[in-house]
This record gives sequence, structure tokens and C-alpha cells, in this order.
Amino acid sequence: MAALSRNPVPRQPDDLLRALAAAGIRDERLLEAVRATPRAGFVPPGEVAAAYLDVPIAIGQGQVTTQPSLSARMIESLALDGSEHVLEVGTGLGFQTALLARLAADVVSIEMRPDIARQARANLSRLSRQGVRNVELRIGDGSGGVPDRAPFDAVVVSAAFPEVPAPLAAQVRQGGRLVQPIGPGGHEEVVCFERTPSGLVRLRLVTPACFVRLQGRYGFPPDDTDGS
Repeated sequence: MAALSRNPVPRQPDDLLRALAAAGIRDERLLEAVRATPRAGFVPPGEVAAAYLDVPIAIGQGQVTTQPSLSARMIESLALDGSEHVLEVGTGLGFQTALLARLAADVVSIEMRPDIARQARANLSRLSRQGVRNVELRIGDGSGGVPDRAPFDAVVVSAAFPEVPAPLAAQVRQGGRLVQPIGPGGHEEVVCFERTPSGLVRLRLVTPACFVRLQGRYGFPPDDTDGS
């Protein structure tokens, strides 16, 4: 995770696209989704100047947005073709959610923090006229997934834990994929898994990264200190 930029030089959307290309992102559908989704609408007002830098941005309550190139690598590893029913654990302010919504049939996103979830809902609603109407946003404990909407073809977990929580593994459809940072929070490996008849199988390492901790019943205790 790149360091947060305190006084960034204002950039334009094309600068972010160039950064993703430089990071090795090749999925044209994904790049087009980034082009169509203004990140400036998914950051706090005081951080708009940093919106098109390839950096994470603090959003309060010890949380940060995922660095765009890192988010793109995670999404690319899911190999979405537009037909998928997707679960996102950790909505944040909704930028990654919007990308997933443009790339999949529908998205169920769950966020533990009500204040952040309300901001994400407002951010996503502004894209409804552009066709982003296929998101169901819930407030709750993402470590347990969303069992009443399972199984999912793809799951993206935007927080770290040393293993995939059992409820999330159980909610992946046979042949589906799950991508998650595996580690203690602050230093981990993002890994893509595939669901087989014998359970989740590690498909490949996506990238080293730093994430906040996955909190909840099947993660770290909610009152535990976040990694950074």
C-alpha cells in the first residue's frame, strides 16, 4: 500500500488509467469501468485532489480506501465476464463496488460501519442514471458473508485475516473464485482461491499488500486495533 499523500498534485482520470496500465492491468472491461467511474465521487471532500492518484485514501474510523491498482488486481483475478453474482466484503465508500457492478450481473456488498455505509449508498446512488443499479448494500458483519444471498460466483474480501473465514468459503459456488488478503493485517499476501468439490484451493498469489484487519465474529474482535 502506497503512503497516503498529504499534499498531492491534482490529477485527472486519465492519470489513474495510466497508473493502472503501468501496474500491469490488462483487462479492457475493467479499464473501461475505471474510465466510466469518477473516483472523485468516492472520496471524502477534503481528499478530492488525491482521487486520481494511485494511493489509498483515509475515510475515517481507522479505514482507508484500497489503492486503485491493488483493487484492480483483485478484481482482475476474478476473471468476471458479466454474468456473475458477486459478494463484496467491505464496501468502504463504494468505488470498488461500482467497478464490480459494471463488470458483473449484480453485487451484494456488506459494510460493518453504518456511517461509512451511508456515505457509500449516497455515492452509488449518483451513478444510478449511468446504469449502476445492480448493487444491494447491507450493513453488518461481513466476516459471516450474506448467507441468504449465497451462493456467489465471486467474492472479494477487502480486509485481512490469516485464513478465509469458514462462512465465506462456504458461500462460494462450485467453480467460483474468492480473493482475499491473507495475513494479520498490515503485511499480507492477496490470494485468489477457487472452489472445488473438496473446498477452496489456492489458485495463485495476486500480490503482496497491506490491508486493515477483517473484523467480526469470524475475523478479529471488533474492538481490536486495526492494522495499517
